[in-house]
Amino acid sequence: MQSKVSRIGVLTSGGDAPGMNSAIRAVVRTAYSLGVECVGVRRGYHGLITGDMEPLTPRDVSGITSLGGTLLYTARSAEFRTPEGVQRAADICRFRGIDGLVCVGGDGTFKGALELSKYGISVCGVIACTSYTIGFDTACNTAIECIDKLNDTMKSHERCSVVEVMGNRAGHLALYVGLAVGATAVLVPERPINYKDDVIRPIREGQLHGRTNYTVIVAEGAAHATEVAKIINTETGMDTRATIIGHVQRGGRPTVRDRILAADFGYTAVQVLAQGMTNKVICYDGQKMFHMDIVEALKMKKDLSEHNYGLLAALHSGM
Repeated sequence: MQSKVSRIGVLTSGGDAPGMNSAIRAVVRTAYSLGVECVGVRRGYHGLITGDMEPLTPRDVSGITSLGGTLLYTARSAEFRTPEGVQRAADICRFRGIDGLVCVGGDGTFKGALELSKYGISVCGVIACTSYTIGFDTACNTAIECIDKLNDTMKSHERCSVVEVMGNRAGHLALYVGLAVGATAVLVPERPINYKDDVIRPIREGQLHGRTNYTVIVAEGAAHATEVAKIINTETGMDTRATIIGHVQRGGRPTVRDRILAADFGYTAVQVLAQGMTNKVICYDGQKMFHMDIVEALKMKKDLSEHNYGLLAALHSGM
């Protein structure tokens, strides 16, 4: 296939996620296989504006798939949010001969890519706006490992543990983790919290069945773990401890799933640009990769699975 672009830039922007390096590696090596040069842009759109970039060869990205974080670093740019900043970034792309750009990140990254495309730069986004996000599996496994260790102590001391996990606007991670660790309750931003029915009642029912320890998972956007712990202690008298796992969930070696899917995302993004397309986001539907317009992708909303809620309720039966 004769590529419609001759030099591709790749950047990571916004929050980091395990698997980003695998996506970068795939972009570089796929471009190389098509005879297309690749340039790594450091520190996201800030680096694009300042010209902080360098050529990347297949050897430069060797051995990075096992590493967390991002080889290219990530940063936010106030200047890029202005028309003048976007214009400067586009000018630098043209000056450096970059006619295609792979932007690895979330919604904010894609909005930036969309603005950049208005100045004639072909863009393709990778990670968000999809049924699966790079780093999700790794984050879940990290949280589960921490909670399993906490549960050993909760059982020994007959306590309740309230654990706050990532999820400012979405509770997918909290729900998955809650199912995996057998949580007594899971609190998410998408649903209003009724402490009496959602938290206190399951604990009291468990006490009637002789249970002496409990785990409550809280998405950070739903409530604060310390406040939930106080409510449980007040209502039940149980010794209740709050733990905030925090940014440890964003680091660590990516799981097999995150490495392979991230590579597929990067590979597909290069293929899309090479075919002369622009303003696209690479998505995954659980079986295959596909692409869609950035504007449409930004309108997408993934609801929490009602099936998983039903599963959570059934697993609580008899606690």
